[in-house]
Amino acid sequence: MAWFVLIVSAVLEAVWATALGRADGFTAPGPTVVFLVAMLASLGGLGWATKHIPIGTAYAVWTGLGAALTVGYAMLSGDEHASLGKAVFLTGIIATVVGLKLLPPAADPVAGSDAAAAPVPARSGR
Repeated sequence: MAWFVLIVSAVLEAVWATALGRADGFTAPGPTVVFLVAMLASLGGLGWATKHIPIGTAYAVWTGLGAALTVGYAMLSGDEHASLGKAVFLTGIIATVVGLKLLPPAADPVAGSDAAAAPVPARSGR
């Protein structure tokens, strides 16, 4: 479930990034509302997903997939020039995201963070 929420959050990142580009300095009401709603939902989903997926992996997937989708949409809609080079590198980003998902899970540092933390030395009060 956490991976599903993370991927939906990355899609919403692409939505808010695209809406930001169309908000015309937040003077266009429609894109501004889409930007705000999608951004809040995207960040909320990322925050929830990091309870279950390590932050480094979650953030890399969220930003990588969100960026790739934003550029891909811009190329498909004609807002940005499409090229073979961009397609190759966007494919690389997607492959990296898939690779992160396919890696075997390591020991869960999030769940055991309190037990695994080193003790904090007491202050002497001087």
